[in-house]
Amino acid sequence: MLELQRFKAAAVQAAPVFLDTDATVDKVVALIAEAAGHGAKLVAFPEVFVAGYPYWSWIMNPIEGSSWFERLVRSAIEIPGPEISKIAQAAARHQINVVVGVNERNRHGIGTIYNTVVTIADDGRIIGRHRKLVPTWAEKLTWAPGDASGLRVRQTSIGPLGALACGENTNTLARFSLLAQGELVHVASYIALPVAPADYDMAEAIKVRAAAHCFEGKVFTIVSCSTVSEEIIQAMEASHPQARALLSRRNSAFSGVLGPDGRVIGSPLIDEEGIVYADIDLSRCIQPRQMHDITGHYNRFDVFNLNVNRQPLQAAHFSDGDAVMDEVPVEAVAEIQKDRP
Repeated sequence: MLELQRFKAAAVQAAPVFLDTDATVDKVVALIAEAAGHGAKLVAFPEVFVAGYPYWSWIMNPIEGSSWFERLVRSAIEIPGPEISKIAQAAARHQINVVVGVNERNRHGIGTIYNTVVTIADDGRIIGRHRKLVPTWAEKLTWAPGDASGLRVRQTSIGPLGALACGENTNTLARFSLLAQGELVHVASYIALPVAPADYDMAEAIKVRAAAHCFEGKVFTIVSCSTVSEEIIQAMEASHPQARALLSRRNSAFSGVLGPDGRVIGSPLIDEEGIVYADIDLSRCIQPRQMHDITGHYNRFDVFNLNVNRQPLQAAHFSDGDAVMDEVPVEAVAEIQKDRP
């Protein structure tokens, strides 16, 4: 008999302690405890929450922003590493699944960092690590492109879980690849972007993208977006006189939960810090698929064909069979953690 989970989800809308890795990790741990204390079995954190977003790339030229890039690299983390282990331990302690965005440093290249989404099971195992496939617009000054090795749906205690970072939720094929793996719960992590074009409503754009994924795939989406704190504004203001005006526009952040019909469940957050909670019943994903099941009967796989290369990209291959790997497979990380006392 088919059994589908019911659970409470939490979406965090907050700012990191800007470029302070240890303090931000402590904030993540505290928010995990808060969400779990309210009964949540899944908590989602914003894009690159550990420990900040490169706003300088939107308001400064590359030369002006170069020293800030170095600070970001220095604050980035490796996976596995002590910072993500501390978050994983909190997940296990509170028996809650966690999805968190981080700046991940390539362990073989100190100037190469990735926009990475990490998925942690409620027993503390790191079960997913997805590097953003294409950094968006000005972000190309900061992050290297990821590969599809982590473009996977993870089986968790609350159901099949997938995640994408910010603009990836606009990428139809990336989203379809998760739906095709049986995704029922989707986490979309974002940053507040006040410096978008004047006629662009970032909060509305986030909601529209989440609604599209929910309605097309008949899934639940948990949206977690960061905010721009006074600390961030003051830091950027010290390097650019127009930073406050550029980073203070309203309707720049949206966090909430949407259901399989594309509608928002409960009350979302716009711009303000807090945690959104919603009760999710995955059985609601069934009936809408009788009409549209785009990974099943409502498609023509004899007409359309999607191939996804999930081989990890490597810097070099050597004739003795060794390879310079810029990542440790998450499956290996999970085994390492399982054997720890």
